[in-house]
Order: sequence, then C-alpha cells, then structure tokens
Amino acid sequence: MNPPKIGFGRMSIVLPLDKILPVRVVKDPGKSVTRYHAILASIREIGVIEPLMVFPQSGNEGFHLLMDGHLRLHALRELGVPEVECLIATDDESFTYNARISRLSPIQEHAMITKAVNDGVPVERIAAALHQNVRNIKARLNMLSGIGPEAVDLLKDKQICPKALQVMRKVKPMRQIEIAELMVSANNYTKSYAEALLLGTPKDMLFDPTVAKVRTRISRDELARMELEMETLERDYKPIEENYGDNMLNLTVLRGYVRKLLSNPKVTRFLGTRHGEMLIEFERIAAADGI
Repeated sequence: MNPPKIGFGRMSIVLPLDKILPVRVVKDPGKSVTRYHAILASIREIGVIEPLMVFPQSGNEGFHLLMDGHLRLHALRELGVPEVECLIATDDESFTYNARISRLSPIQEHAMITKAVNDGVPVERIAAALHQNVRNIKARLNMLSGIGPEAVDLLKDKQICPKALQVMRKVKPMRQIEIAELMVSANNYTKSYAEALLLGTPKDMLFDPTVAKVRTRISRDELARMELEMETLERDYKPIEENYGDNMLNLTVLRGYVRKLLSNPKVTRFLGTRHGEMLIEFERIAAADGI
C-alpha cells in the first residue's frame, strides 16, 4: 500500500508579504467578521500560529500564490508585518485546505486555557489573544466545576453548550453520566435538552431537591408524570441504541434479497396473480433509497 501523499513541503520558508498573491479577493472584514477580529487579536498578541499555505507562481520567480490564509494575510498587512512564515503546497488546489477543519470543543478549550494559566500566562493576555473579555475567560476556567470526570470524558470532544454544563451541575455524578450518554446518543448538546433531562431526573439524583429544577409553571403532578415518562424513555432507548447497527445491517441485506427476488420475472408474475398486495409492498422496499 502506497503511503499517502503529503500536501505540503516539510520545511517552512519566510516570505515578504508583497511576494504573496491572493487567489481570491477579501473584502474589508474589519467591521463585521468576528472571526477576523479574533485572528487580528491573536496575531497581535502571539504572532501567526498556523503558517500560510502558498504555491510558487509559474513564470514569476519569487512570487507565490496564496492557497490558504487570506484572512491572516489581510490581518498581517493591517498590522504592518513585513514577512510571514509559509508552507509550500505540492499542488495549486486550494479547495482542500481547511475544508474539514476540526474545531476545538468547549471542554478542550477549557483544558488549553487552564494549562496556559497554570503555566503562568495572565488571564488578561489570554483574553486579548482570543478577542474575549476577562470575565468570559474566567468563566471558561470554572466551566467544569461540579462536573464528574466520567461525564467530562464522554463530552470532551463534543460541541456542548457551556450553559448545558451549568444545568448538569444540579444533578449527582451518576446522573451526569446518564445525561452525557443521552446527549451523545441524541447528538444534542444544547441547554434546552439538558433542562429537559433535568426535568426527568428523580429527586434523589439532585444535589438539592428543594431547589426548583427549572423555572416553569408545570404542576407537581405533571412534573412527577414527566419524570416517570423520561425514566421509561431512557430505559427503552438503551436496547434500541445497542441493536441499531445489527438491525440496519439485517434490513439492508433483506432489501438486497427482495430486489434480487423481484428481478426474476417468474416470481413477479406469480406474486402479481396470487399476492398482489405483497408484490406492491416488495416493490416499495426495493425502490427505497434508504432504510
């Protein structure tokens, strides 16, 4: 098996900004693009973290086409930086770079901020580099306070809403694990979903049963019924999730068998004359694009 082709050279080079030619026009993002302001603040505080991706321009020695990093180049020019570190691309296809970028999850970001603070970086400088206020950075530092390590491990790479974590603090560690598992299964990490799961939490799983779970006009009887329904739903959901993969495989195989069966004219003729309704259902199964 051939090793995958590397998309850029192993060594970086430093190029003057006037030797880098953008392949697309970037309109002035200074007034509206939040991401641009974050890039600008980061470069101002700590420099360029991710090198620009360039490709040598044919017939124009010394000049390079910019494949990836147009906002960074715009920010560098605005800051008056004369040169920048670049990686040389092995082809001139720009559509592949950063097309499937993996964003940091809130918990991963918390870990990085915590490590930086523990290493002696002032909170004010982190806030400036991330283009956020100091209050937000301090809130990120305390984001996992009261959350058990098992729940954190389940959600560490998920785009969970920080406010959902605040809701999870109201329940005990075992219930936090259950809520985290349900979030992962449903691929829903919002505050509203966390509050719905909180409503279905028995009182003995709450840290403080005397405090209202969520500000609501639901009566005590309705809340008790909702807790019972949520508990039943969670119990029934587990076996469905566990058997989902096997069921989908079996259904896919069966659909293939039905298609093969209907490709035989003798079979379709027999079903059409003897079992018309069955033939109609088989044809619907065979024509389905998905299970």
